[in-house]
Amino acid sequence: MARVLVTGAGGFIGHHLVTHLKAMGHWVRGVDLKYPEFTDVDADEFEILDLRRREDALVATRGVDHVYALAADMGGMGFISSNHATILRNNSLINLNTIEAARINGVSRYLYSSSACVYPEHLQAEADIAPLKEEDAYPANPQDAYGWEKLISERLCLYYREEFGLETRIVRFHNIYGPCGTYDGGREKVPAALCRKVALAEPGDAIEIWGDGEQTRSFCYIDDCVEGIVRIMESDHAEPLNLGTDRMVTINELARIVIEVSGKRDLTLRHVDGPQGVRGRNSDNSLLRKVLGWEPTTSLEDGIRQTYAWVEKQVRG
Repeated sequence: MARVLVTGAGGFIGHHLVTHLKAMGHWVRGVDLKYPEFTDVDADEFEILDLRRREDALVATRGVDHVYALAADMGGMGFISSNHATILRNNSLINLNTIEAARINGVSRYLYSSSACVYPEHLQAEADIAPLKEEDAYPANPQDAYGWEKLISERLCLYYREEFGLETRIVRFHNIYGPCGTYDGGREKVPAALCRKVALAEPGDAIEIWGDGEQTRSFCYIDDCVEGIVRIMESDHAEPLNLGTDRMVTINELARIVIEVSGKRDLTLRHVDGPQGVRGRNSDNSLLRKVLGWEPTTSLEDGIRQTYAWVEKQVRG
């Protein structure tokens, strides 16, 4: 078993990944600016460090074989669309420092967590859109500063592999959701936000949806995500890989699934102005299936059922 570092281990995907790696028998160090908010620390070591600082990145990467680089300043569309400079500055510093520290400290394998936000906006301008293949990222025109930062950090990984021999892996997340993640405060993603709104709703209430609700996405449950991350890390594939499902739904459809799961079937939808991101986005899993012989299997209904139960418990006590 390996000695492993997970950065961003206080965050949603990070703390789930730590638990998964520990269950596999690895020794795990977690690093973040904060401890996990909704669960205990499973890591063998957990250190509060600021990876925007070079010296902290060197401390974080000491004595480990593998690095899962998940640390990022991020959130839902409300946050991403209004904090461009902050996101680009913070995440660029995190990524530059972490990969260089990994090289200096002799890390043998490094996985970078990228995003579907790297894909060009013109390929996502309609709701009924073709699934996004990995090669579609170029010619480049990513969504927002968050997408540009992710794309340049992907190139950084590929160049570190070529120049320094660091085995890098790149995963592009497509809307990961599940229990034990942010569900309010402005940084939450849409599944958690909808679960919160429905859980708090009284009979006959209307649930607010940003825009007309016909924008489309695909969603990947957290258990599938962490399994996919490890499979990609252990693979021989160095180029970016999508990690998501290929079932595209509208936000209105997602809201209705949440309402159905809740049992509050008298709720309605009310559409209001708000940031929507791209009009349509879906993951093409062809390369993922070819490389790994695997893809996510949790249905949206099953994943939302588990997510809603957890969010409802948080907001209702």
